[in-house]
Amino acid sequence: MFTVWAPAADRVRVRVDGTDHEMTATDGGWWRADVTGTDYAFLLGDDDKPLPDPRSLRQPDGVHAASRVYDHAAFDWTDRAWTGRQLPGGVVYELHLGTFTEGGTFDSAIERLGHLVDLGITHVELLPVNSFDGTAGWGYDGVLWGAVHEPYGGPDGLKRFVDACHARGLAVVLDVVYNHLGPSGAYLDRFGPYFAGHTDWGAGLNLDGPGSDEVRRYVLDNALGWLRDFHVDALRLDAVHALVDKRATHLLEELATEVGELSAAVRRPLTLIAESDQNDPRLVTTRDGGGYGVHAQWSDDLHHTLHVRLTGETSGYYADFAAPGALAKTLREVFFHAGTWSSFRERTHGRPVDTRKVPGHRFLAYLQNHDQIGNRATGDRLSATVAPGKIAAAAAVVFCSPYTPMVFMGEEWAASTPWQFFASFPDPELAEAVRTGRRREFGRHGWGEADVPDPMDPATVVRSRLDWTEPEQPAHQAMLRTYRTLIRLRRERPELADPDLAGFEVRAAPDDSWLVLHRGALRLACNFGETPATVPLGGTPGEVLASWDTPEFDHAGEPHGGSVRLPPSSFVLVVTS
Repeated sequence: MFTVWAPAADRVRVRVDGTDHEMTATDGGWWRADVTGTDYAFLLGDDDKPLPDPRSLRQPDGVHAASRVYDHAAFDWTDRAWTGRQLPGGVVYELHLGTFTEGGTFDSAIERLGHLVDLGITHVELLPVNSFDGTAGWGYDGVLWGAVHEPYGGPDGLKRFVDACHARGLAVVLDVVYNHLGPSGAYLDRFGPYFAGHTDWGAGLNLDGPGSDEVRRYVLDNALGWLRDFHVDALRLDAVHALVDKRATHLLEELATEVGELSAAVRRPLTLIAESDQNDPRLVTTRDGGGYGVHAQWSDDLHHTLHVRLTGETSGYYADFAAPGALAKTLREVFFHAGTWSSFRERTHGRPVDTRKVPGHRFLAYLQNHDQIGNRATGDRLSATVAPGKIAAAAAVVFCSPYTPMVFMGEEWAASTPWQFFASFPDPELAEAVRTGRRREFGRHGWGEADVPDPMDPATVVRSRLDWTEPEQPAHQAMLRTYRTLIRLRRERPELADPDLAGFEVRAAPDDSWLVLHRGALRLACNFGETPATVPLGGTPGEVLASWDTPEFDHAGEPHGGSVRLPPSSFVLVVTS
């Protein structure tokens, strides 16, 4: 039986394996046809153009072609003993499937999971893998939310990947995009009132207008399907600030409620991680505390303060984060903008986090991610311009903080490969529009158009792939050892993963050139400056657990304990008494 929601249509047919069948209208704008087959598409009204199923589970020939019936029950799972992983205490690894390995498939990624286990990763986050037009892309131009991109390996490929992750003790986080659709292959509006308003990336979803009950159900069912049918452990919700919903119960709260119910049913933790530009702690406040009940969110403010500290860049939205003490403030309070003036927005922005009630593990901390690298004109990583010792010190801040750490693929060995913006739209006019728009955008920020990589050139994808010979090269091994050590210590020393924000103490120079994190009896001292710095520890130094370069300790002379003299661009993690 085939069904489709098309409330405004006066006639709907389904083409199954080349034969057209009239569908019957049922309640609520749904249509059905009691026929069987494999490949199918819908025809609306008297239009003879076949359209893929908005709820398609497989698109073997691309987003413009017929959908294919897919049976979830046919896959032979081996993860029956998997009980899941909680996010608290975890370490997330963000990767793009198409550039993580040379093969760019789920199966080739499975071959590299041992590296993530050795690194100490607990959660593998995949950038979106649902169907988009073309072969290569970031995944944020998806148009069929339930179908897995065929060049990656299709739905069975994703299941093999999840199954393999679970066998190695790794949870899987899937990035999903519900705030917009891509520009090619988006046929939802032909079926019903799916859209209302606009986002920065295209038409926004109709979440609170006429007909929105089914639109919301479309989102909820899709999210639950990844968690239930693909055994995914968590969803990363892209740009939730673009979900315009004026109902009494916000879509995110409704989603958190239903995910909680599913978690109880499958008896494993299921996690929602949001990306939001609003700096509103209600997002991650529990529902009984008056919030939406989302489990965690990305913390861009902390990224921005660390980025400015490392690079000195102060253009655009980075300007505010160059303020004296910005890094220490953000480490203590989560949001730098918390009901305070934002020069980039030209208004006050954000709301304070109640650090007495909200634990730090609800916020993801990171030095780099796909946005912060890929949306630079040349896709350059920190390792292209920043001294290794500074990067190591900032990584130590992330791993020794009360927040949930996240690593972008290759960061752990200071990968030299860039990660650039790329797409592969077959339509030449759309391809040229994306190419031209990208160059003009960066031209307004002072980049020469010739310096901006062509996003449609296959060579841009090739440049963006990780080089897996690098982790074995001496130039990269020191950083990899440092990341492994810091992640191991976070696991072995509970005080490093302690999410208590109210008791989290940070001491810093007025200009943040050095800082000290107090983590129980442990002290993380970092020198981001270009000259040696004497840093008070607030305790008598003892065993050194990790360091970059050679620190010199003074066990006396400090009213409240010893101090450490750190070389430029270095850190030390030390036990004190």
